[in-house]
Amino acid sequence: MNGKKILLLVGALVIAAVAAVMAKNIFAGAGAQQANAAPVMPAGPKVLVAKKPLPVGTIIDAEALSYQAWPKELVQGAYFTEGSEGANASDMIGKVVRTAISAGQPITRGSLVGPEDRGFLAAALGPGMRAITVPVSATSGVAGFVFPGDRVDMVLTQEVASDAGPTLKVSETIVRNLRVLATDQRTSEAKDESGKVQVIQSSTVTIEVTPKIAEKIAVAQSIGQLSLALRSIADNTAELERAIASGEVDIADAANPDEERRMLLAVANRPVDTNPTFTTGGQVSRFQRSSLPPVAAAPAASSAPTAGEGPASAAPVYASGPSVRIARGNNVTVVPVGAR
Repeated sequence: MNGKKILLLVGALVIAAVAAVMAKNIFAGAGAQQANAAPVMPAGPKVLVAKKPLPVGTIIDAEALSYQAWPKELVQGAYFTEGSEGANASDMIGKVVRTAISAGQPITRGSLVGPEDRGFLAAALGPGMRAITVPVSATSGVAGFVFPGDRVDMVLTQEVASDAGPTLKVSETIVRNLRVLATDQRTSEAKDESGKVQVIQSSTVTIEVTPKIAEKIAVAQSIGQLSLALRSIADNTAELERAIASGEVDIADAANPDEERRMLLAVANRPVDTNPTFTTGGQVSRFQRSSLPPVAAAPAASSAPTAGEGPASAAPVYASGPSVRIARGNNVTVVPVGAR
């Protein structure tokens, strides 16, 4: 190999080494520049947001709201920001949702209405529903253990008089699954200084009903005594299963899961006044009646006898229930049977 070729080879190697060093320095510089992260922007103020969907008429509880960091440039004056006047989450408990709020949506000052505000009870009512108040005592009001938001059944107790013996004592569950709106004038449970719930005996309970059920309850108050029976939370599922089995719920095949969930929730929460149950005194004690005896109508006036005939007897009038007809000559007597 001549000297010229050796010189060219050495020059190529030098150029390659210089290029490798330069490339290494370039990549090392880029990596160092990428490692320098952008400065973290300070978090914005915390605003009060809904932790779950809040439909119209929802009574706010401790699990409904929470504070969440919000971009400062998106905070509006109507939002409740942490530390601002009237923005304490505990002060929101007992208020009612006036406009529907989605989960994660900020609470605005016009979206809630409090007991001291006008139209509070009207906002708590569902569409097409009414509010009616019934008097209660320590025994008929579950000793004060009924709180706003609970669900109750309504039992009517009455005595039915009879001319043929003792009165018939009977109790009947006339309406089920009623939502309690207020006890006396309290729309949330009372708490002491330590935050514990106080059991206070109420003299009245306000409940949510349909217009037809409101009429029934108004009549029931004049018939006998009304009592409340506190329902278990799990009973709503049982009512829903009963409604589905009886065909009262018709869910369209094209309904999406959200629509189906809202429909089922509405069915589970509606008051029910069908298929009432009752208990009579005879089912409790053998010395009480289980039904009233049938009542026979007064016999019609006898007609004048014709010539050659004996005195005419009145046509027998039969009782409306089981009976035996006893004939003694021209006299017929109808005797009811089957009643105590």
